[in-house]
Amino acid sequence: MSSRRRPSRRGRQIRKAGGRTSRKLVGLFLIVILALVGLAGRITYINVTQGEKYSRIVLSQAQQRYESRTIPFRRGDILDRNGTILATSEKVYNVILDCKVVNDSITTLTGEEEKRYYEPTIKALKNVLHIRENEVRALLDGEETRDSQYQILAQNISITEKKAFEAYCDLDSEENKDLTREERKERLYVQGVWFEDTWQRVYPLDSLACDTIGFTYADNQADWGIEGYYSDILSGVNGRQYGYYNEESDVEQNIIPAKDGKNVVSTLDANIQQIIRTVLEDFNQWITQGQQGVRSAQNVGILVMDPNNGEILGMDSLDWYDLNNPRDLTPFYSKEDISKMSDEDVVNNLNAIWRNYCISDTYEPGSTIKPITVAAGLETGAIKTDETFYCDGAQHVVDTDIHCTDTHGAEDIEEALKYSCNDALMQIADLIGGSELIRYQKLFNFGRRTGVDLPGEGEGVLFSEESMGPVELATASFGQGITCTMIQHAAAFSAIINGGNYYKPHVVSQITDSTGSVVSTIEPTVEKRVVSQSVSTELRRALASVCEPGGTGYRAKVDGYSMGGKTGTAQKIPRSAEKYVVSFAGYVPVENPQVLVYVVVDEPNTAEQDSSIYASAVAKQVFTELLPYLNIFPDQELTGNEADDDSDEKALADMELPEPQHLTGADDTSAGEEETEAAEEISETDEESGETGGTQEETEETYETDDAGSEEDEGIFSEGLTNEEQALTE
Repeated sequence: MSSRRRPSRRGRQIRKAGGRTSRKLVGLFLIVILALVGLAGRITYINVTQGEKYSRIVLSQAQQRYESRTIPFRRGDILDRNGTILATSEKVYNVILDCKVVNDSITTLTGEEEKRYYEPTIKALKNVLHIRENEVRALLDGEETRDSQYQILAQNISITEKKAFEAYCDLDSEENKDLTREERKERLYVQGVWFEDTWQRVYPLDSLACDTIGFTYADNQADWGIEGYYSDILSGVNGRQYGYYNEESDVEQNIIPAKDGKNVVSTLDANIQQIIRTVLEDFNQWITQGQQGVRSAQNVGILVMDPNNGEILGMDSLDWYDLNNPRDLTPFYSKEDISKMSDEDVVNNLNAIWRNYCISDTYEPGSTIKPITVAAGLETGAIKTDETFYCDGAQHVVDTDIHCTDTHGAEDIEEALKYSCNDALMQIADLIGGSELIRYQKLFNFGRRTGVDLPGEGEGVLFSEESMGPVELATASFGQGITCTMIQHAAAFSAIINGGNYYKPHVVSQITDSTGSVVSTIEPTVEKRVVSQSVSTELRRALASVCEPGGTGYRAKVDGYSMGGKTGTAQKIPRSAEKYVVSFAGYVPVENPQVLVYVVVDEPNTAEQDSSIYASAVAKQVFTELLPYLNIFPDQELTGNEADDDSDEKALADMELPEPQHLTGADDTSAGEEETEAAEEISETDEESGETGGTQEETEETYETDDAGSEEDEGIFSEGLTNEEQALTE
């Protein structure tokens, strides 16, 4: 009989346990499946009933933060002729706060609303970007801004600052690996902050050539200098990045890239600008003897030009401002003075500082106009090249005696220019006639703008045929009663010495694209022929005598170089104030001029202003540094016999320095007033020889002194008045 083996008790227990486990797993699986089905159902329900709403919200946030924004263009660079960057645009960033994201709250298990991003974000902005906590809280809590998705917290921060913030929030970085759990959580909750690309205008050379370069405002607009004149070329077109949703509520994105501005290559040379700046600084030191708050002159202008094509190589005047901070008045005024200024005063003073003296300010040129008068006489046939004139010390015009400084006796054209004889020039003007003299002054572009490619050019005034009587004709012959700008005079003087061609002055030579490829070239423009080649040659050689021993421009002569030029000293209106503008225009070499330097000193801050020595000294130092730089080699033997400067210390000691002066912005005399008063108050004083023209009652007799002593250059502006000159001025 067979027997059936019953399972052990232990086996029965194992089978029971396995069954229970299986049932539990099946139950758990069913629960998960049901949860997923429920979740899918809920998502389906939301998508069907509110999907479009949520899609719009997500898209709106994306558009606000990333897509719906302007892509700023990069403004083109301004370069000097050698490729040195004068103005450029550097990428910077605006810090944008999405208040809606930062204020987002969740409901905790206790039922409370918690803004988990609020405090961590404020802390990060404060500690990393140094943004004031109260400013951030004001935006987050403000009724009008708390739901805003675009609030600018900071502008123009650097890439370094941006990367520092990003590193703070990067939990995977090596720097953050040792953070505690709470610290990691805190940084994880830094939300709602992003960076908007933009560009900041930067001027690497600070104030160098500030009057000519100009600057931009916050919106890439500009009114001054090259920045202003070529703003449309330097500016590009903003791009656009935006998102939209299609009919299926899918997010679409479109990007229209920004079109960057073009670059401007100027004719300026940064090295020449630095030479000019250094000379101006040394002149200030020389005149003021280092006294703080004292001006060397009301203004000093220096213009360097290529006379053969109208290119401006450099120009500058006093009152330099930092192009990176053009509204800073502290270099010119004390904090106390600034605090007392009205808004109108601030604007006027800033405009006075930003003004380009070399192209905007008008003045009576004085005797530097005499070559124009002689040229008119030769071209009209009123005088011959070998003609002589007799100077008896004065010219009687109607009922007025207009004086020269001395009785020069018989002199030819060259001698009349060399000694800057008013008497001879008045005789020449009388032979030319009023209408012809006016015609030639206009031919040389006096009385009208040159069209230089810079904003704010002045115009100057001339006598009309109706207003030019015999007295006006006489005084106009030596630059009294008419006004001009430095750029006008430099362009006219260039035409005298370059063969007779009048070139339109300009400061830009090329336009290039962002890759450096040339888009357009601004060729030198010969606008007209003003004198013949023969007359130009005659005058060029005659003006060389001005810089020879005995000539009024000998102080500007650089030993070893042939040089020509003309000095000028004009008494300002009102004549009774005894204020003068002194000047010198010179060129090197004589036979083939390669460079023109024009210097104007408006009211030198000295006891006796009526000496062109101040302008000549400035010009000489510019030439001394400029000629080797331009590879213009000496064409004469060294003589060692330049102007005597043994009396420097005495000349400086006798200078009367007035109280500290500031810009007022209101020193300009209108052109109309100058023209009206010029006919009534006639006076012209010129050069070291001290020529003075005027009525007999208002003119003191002075005498010509031609110094031919030796000179040793002991430093910049080592030249003072000679002993003879000092004795006269005393």
